[in-house]
Amino acid sequence: MAIKDYLKDAVVNKWALGHFNFSEDEALRAIVESAVEFKTPVFVGTSEGERKHIGVKEAAALVKAFREEFSAKGGSAFGGGIPVFLNADHTKTFEGVKEAVDAGYDAVLADFSALPFEENLKLTKQSVEYAKSKNPGIIVEGELGYVRGDSKLQKVVEINPEDLTKPEEAARFARETGIDMLAPAVGNIHGIVTESEEKIDIARIAEIKKAVGNDIYLVLHGGSGLSEADFKSAIEAGVSVVHINTEIRVAFTEALKESLAKIPDETTPYKILAPTVGAMKKVIEEKLKIFGSVNKI
Repeated sequence: MAIKDYLKDAVVNKWALGHFNFSEDEALRAIVESAVEFKTPVFVGTSEGERKHIGVKEAAALVKAFREEFSAKGGSAFGGGIPVFLNADHTKTFEGVKEAVDAGYDAVLADFSALPFEENLKLTKQSVEYAKSKNPGIIVEGELGYVRGDSKLQKVVEINPEDLTKPEEAARFARETGIDMLAPAVGNIHGIVTESEEKIDIARIAEIKKAVGNDIYLVLHGGSGLSEADFKSAIEAGVSVVHINTEIRVAFTEALKESLAKIPDETTPYKILAPTVGAMKKVIEEKLKIFGSVNKI
């Protein structure tokens, strides 16, 4: 099945695909192993910073290798390829979009949301046209509104009313750019806040979904730190993809600190890093259950 087949099913049956970021082999292995064990399609993403670290072509090659490895282990049940889709997350230049498309990414987020509406629309449309000319099956996501925060622990993140996505603008943006997916700002933030409350505007999600229609798939960024009730309400209102990054990073870091404390004289990297995979899998698998994506392949 193609990405859109899963997205269409997610809309009809009210579940969401998980999107998990990686910047090294351990995180990708944790995501893929979880996807295989839970029989679920997933997006794996690399932000601009993550791509700079791991390499654009290297990330594409690594995902391809994991698909082949686990398809062989899974046999015919996976139809020759497990549904792990590689996304170029938060790509903020047209050159970056071209680089990811040319490297063979399955999806790309053309994120020009920091620009005025008309400039965002123009550059997103340009990105869609380029991506589709190279690969008609590629999924292109646009972002409208301003999602604040960073993928880390933060004390307080203030959201301004003008940050939020307007349904009527979302309808025009989707129609004129030709995007497949839309990332709206609905009170969500990147990262985890420790001294303020994150409040998702569920009614706004429903209004945006109604405005853009069922053929445009809504993506909830900044899923780390949200409650199970938040996720389920957002999915019921029209969200089809949920992004998780910071919680994975925290799990990785805490497991690595513990590993270093337990074996302070160890100098073999893969032995030091080994416990991080299990720690990340716990986070990923918990989210897959909440998203309702288990046993979808």
